[in-house]
Amino acid sequence: MDFSLEVIPLPVSDIDRARDFYRDRVGFHVDIDQEVVPGMRIVQLTPPGSGCSVALGDSIWEMAGGPRPAPGSYQGLQLCVADIEAARAELTGRGLEVSEPVRYSPDDGATFMYFKDPDGNGWSVQEYRRRATEPLHRVLADLASRRE
Repeated sequence: MDFSLEVIPLPVSDIDRARDFYRDRVGFHVDIDQEVVPGMRIVQLTPPGSGCSVALGDSIWEMAGGPRPAPGSYQGLQLCVADIEAARAELTGRGLEVSEPVRYSPDDGATFMYFKDPDGNGWSVQEYRRRATEPLHRVLADLASRRE
């Protein structure tokens, strides 16, 4: 049985402000923005090229039966790109405040830049040059087929 991580609920204080930020500044696609059941609005957004989305909603936490995280309490959410300089140019061109890239070593996967959403949820963008020729979904599918 495959279990794919496809949606991560994200704690925010204002759904509309967060939707606009992720859509307009970060470039996520709005997949859903509707009341899915009476009194429960869900906004789901997906980064370009990703198989995983973030979900914004007031009632998500009650459905999961756990505690409600404070808006801005998520840190370390990570996006991967093949070219960090091109990604930075695209993001800053949309008006996003993003750090300069930090190269921790010359190895592929060791360069990062950082930004926060309006609530303070912290994101990193990792340059993984291998993704230009080997998208993660293909790498994982190949690994899975070898195990079978």
